[in-house]
Amino acid sequence: MTVHNLYIFDRNGNCLYYNEWNRKKQAGISKEEEFKLMYGMLFSIRSFVSKMSPLDMKEGFLSFQTSKYRLHYYETPSGLKFVMNTDLSVTNARDTLQHIYSNLYVEYIVKNPVCVLGHSLDSELFSSRLDAFIRALPYYSPRAA
Repeated sequence: MTVHNLYIFDRNGNCLYYNEWNRKKQAGISKEEEFKLMYGMLFSIRSFVSKMSPLDMKEGFLSFQTSKYRLHYYETPSGLKFVMNTDLSVTNARDTLQHIYSNLYVEYIVKNPVCVLGHSLDSELFSSRLDAFIRALPYYSPRAA
């Protein structure tokens, strides 16, 4: 079981934060291009899910999976988007993403007067606490297959 990477996007599609833990394969494009592709895919999937749902959904798009990984998605009321890629054994990381938002992002970014909201997250404290949190998850494994 493992966590591959995490993206945090603002409501305009800017990638505010990115980190990877057990990512085996790179995309073969620049990180900026990867961020644009990821955000565009999320935008399209969210739109598709909302249009095709037979019911009025409160939560909307939560995750999808391929044969190799699962993408977990959490959007805050303010439009921040948290995206975590894991292996297939992680069935639901919603609580994890909510925890990252409320206990790490809010505490170390929103409440930090030095951090400018809407800009890249350059807080060492946020990064170190997030890294420690991810590494402590029961489904984190540094020796992923």
